[in-house]
Amino acid sequence: MGAAGSTHQPQSLLNEQEEEEQQQPQHLLPTTTKPPTKLSLLPLIFLIYFEVAGGPYGEEPAVAAAGPLLSLLGFLIFPFIWSIPEALITAELSTAFPGNGGFVIWAHKAFGPFCGSLLATWKLLTGIFNLASYPVLCVDYLQLVFPFFSSGVPRYLAILFSTLFLSFLNYTGLTIVGYTAVFLGLVSLSPFVALTLFSIPKIEPIRWVSLGEKEKDWALFFNTLFWNLNFWDSASTLAGEVENPQKTYPKALFSAGIFTCLAYLIPLMAATGAIPLDQEDWVNGYFADVGEMVAGKWLKYWIEIGAVLSVIGLFEAQLSSCAYQILGMADLAVLPRCFGVRSKWFNTPWVGILVPTLVALAVSYLGFEDIISSVNFLYSLGMLLEFASFLWLRKKMPEVKRPYKVPLPFFGLVIMCLVPSGFLVYIMAVASKAVCLVSALLTLVGIAWYFVMKFCKSKAWVEFSSGGEKDGDED
Repeated sequence: MGAAGSTHQPQSLLNEQEEEEQQQPQHLLPTTTKPPTKLSLLPLIFLIYFEVAGGPYGEEPAVAAAGPLLSLLGFLIFPFIWSIPEALITAELSTAFPGNGGFVIWAHKAFGPFCGSLLATWKLLTGIFNLASYPVLCVDYLQLVFPFFSSGVPRYLAILFSTLFLSFLNYTGLTIVGYTAVFLGLVSLSPFVALTLFSIPKIEPIRWVSLGEKEKDWALFFNTLFWNLNFWDSASTLAGEVENPQKTYPKALFSAGIFTCLAYLIPLMAATGAIPLDQEDWVNGYFADVGEMVAGKWLKYWIEIGAVLSVIGLFEAQLSSCAYQILGMADLAVLPRCFGVRSKWFNTPWVGILVPTLVALAVSYLGFEDIISSVNFLYSLGMLLEFASFLWLRKKMPEVKRPYKVPLPFFGLVIMCLVPSGFLVYIMAVASKAVCLVSALLTLVGIAWYFVMKFCKSKAWVEFSSGGEKDGDED
């Protein structure tokens, strides 16, 4: 009784605590600075929104490929086939294993360190190459207003400084990034509210049922849907930074899902119903022209400014996901411990921010259309492994506490995963030979990286976290 009520700890217990702290990774040690504020529900909703969508910008090619009716049906039905299963899996596994690294942890737990490392490689390459495209898109929109940035040194400098500035914003903390995403999301969507209101008097519902007058381009149509409605699992890498993730993640995913679908459907209905159809015009950026037709040049400029702000939000959300994935990989010993170092000022993973920034900068100056297509191929491979991890963890670890659990029996879960898996196989089947070759080479690099890291670990050449050893080195 006296020991239980005492306010003093035995000296031996204090010594044990000191030894435990010395054994922890440096980025996990307590700091003298004020602990960072955890990410709450609203900023998490908008970070997920920017991971997935960022607004209606980029959905125009669906109309060019298949006409208004199929485009509207696609953005209405495709979320049930693809987005909802991915979001449900993310909700269950993020609440069951709420650590930084997200899907890397899931594959590691399910199939061991090799599969965890391979999935990490596929997803990280996907994220970094997507990241590289956003400053380029931002400058492309700016050059419409400032032709000075169209080519040469000014363009390169604009890409360089925009990348560095946006990366520094990420360095200042996830909470700041989250509330910046809230602001950017609301402001970038505001011109589409105006577009919808000005379109209402001009809408002719008969235009919505048009199938278009040109031959269907199914590859473009499905790739556009896929590109605009994937990456629901990206925010899982932030789980360790979220306030009460077991309750916050399901709410955030559900809210972001509704918000994203409405943000795509309403402007598309307004635009396709208000103007006569000319499929050749429906290319990226055409919403700005529609704005000019229904309201005037002021709305065109407003939509173009909104596009720049949307790209900024996309960059911030993607960089956050990459940075905390790298942090999680360091915790799992997929990467050396130095990759998990946090900033003393902001407690952010500065190495995890720096590495994707530098790689993205290098790639952004190259012509990389085939590489971007290859990244879609790698993303598809990663999602197939992620679906398999989800099913295996449900079977292998039924005793793990799941604050949110997909309310289906195991057979129902298999069906839920098979439908989007069929679509992923289709995406890979229509890939070009060049895409398959580049994807194979990048996969081989990822496999080689795993064995190089394993060799370095065995020789103790580089310091690794002990986190990856908890589940046993199965390979």
